[in-house]
Amino acid sequence: MTEFRASLDGMLRRLEQHAPQARIDLGLDRVRQVLERQRLDFGETRIVSVAGTNGKGSTVAFIEAIAARAGLSALAFTSPHLVSFGERFRYRGQALPDDEIASALHAVERVRGDIQLTWFEHITLAGFELAARRRPDWLIAEVGMGGRLDAVNAVDADVAVITSIGLDHQRFLGRTRAEIAKEKCGIARAGRPAIVAEKKRPEGMLETLEAVGARVSLASRDFDWRWRSEKLNIRVGNREIAGFSPGLAGRHQGGNAAAAAAAGLALAPSLSNREISEGLAAARLAGRFQRVATSPDIIVDVAHNPAAARVLAAQLARLPGEKFAVFAALEDKDIAGIVRPLAGTFRRWFAATLDVPRGLRATQLIARMRRLPAGRRPEALESVSDALAAARKACETERPPADSAARTIIVFGSFYTAAAALKILKQSNSG
Repeated sequence: MTEFRASLDGMLRRLEQHAPQARIDLGLDRVRQVLERQRLDFGETRIVSVAGTNGKGSTVAFIEAIAARAGLSALAFTSPHLVSFGERFRYRGQALPDDEIASALHAVERVRGDIQLTWFEHITLAGFELAARRRPDWLIAEVGMGGRLDAVNAVDADVAVITSIGLDHQRFLGRTRAEIAKEKCGIARAGRPAIVAEKKRPEGMLETLEAVGARVSLASRDFDWRWRSEKLNIRVGNREIAGFSPGLAGRHQGGNAAAAAAAGLALAPSLSNREISEGLAAARLAGRFQRVATSPDIIVDVAHNPAAARVLAAQLARLPGEKFAVFAALEDKDIAGIVRPLAGTFRRWFAATLDVPRGLRATQLIARMRRLPAGRRPEALESVSDALAAARKACETERPPADSAARTIIVFGSFYTAAAALKILKQSNSG
């Protein structure tokens, strides 16, 4: 097994040398040229593309779980990974073997010739290579950025799912929700289902999809969801799927679960209500309000933009006791927009340097937070590890108010922040 890991590590090192991850160059020409050379045959595989600002990974996980409960094989590829690269390619819910992923990466390298792919394009083409080899019943592909020009969009999807629309990646996708929505609508195809989970749709979004000729399925109109206490009820057309608890935490997951149910029924109308509800209840996904430790409780969440921060704030409002923040983010993020809805939530903020491309130093992060109503001045730490240790110490040593014994550390701000925390906690648990 060590040989397989080294093989994958070696492929990733070589890929990083000629196509650094930090390079972003949206467009489909290069990907389509390499796809022609690959000559892939997906057989009877049905393809789902999932785009959106937030909720993509959760929706993919829900669709995967529905497939599993129905006895169908599903291959999902998502981004980014948190702990191991293999998380990006899951077959029947499990990461594919390292040697198989390395082989697919090598196959792309072998045929690309002089075509200069970006890192994400190369990874995406490897995902398509794996799907052509495995021939799953469903291929569920998470769009990396936007939709229209994203590498995933080089292959026509049988079903397109668009989750939430928020302000993120504005440098590449546009300054407004309407502009960003138009880019994400680019994954839709004429005559094929396009499922829109956003209830408060940006102006022009429906018109864009109708102009494509997609068979549009809208939240509130064609499918819907409602919480009754802690149980979720979903309606898809005339189907009522009632009285279950989704496997992913948070009331915002109702929309993602409903969109996944609509996608599942678009792919396989014969799915039973039980297969759908039990699948949605079984879904799991790392880094989505994930409780990873106790004494004190530690929750890891990938919230990295204002919309996700508002969702996180709503979840934390339902959580008793005091909260402590471990926060690290990338330089192109709206720090003010992330902090503002959470400003009154935490007793202490521990800001960490994020040692990755585009990562902010802790002092830079605090400078952007300074004029915001974030309470006590944040403490700057040199790493997520140091910030997590400082937060744990504060939980142990600072005297809590008489009416608040419970204490929770929330780690958030980026997928990289969540990944660093999960690695640290995994190492401490194994040690």
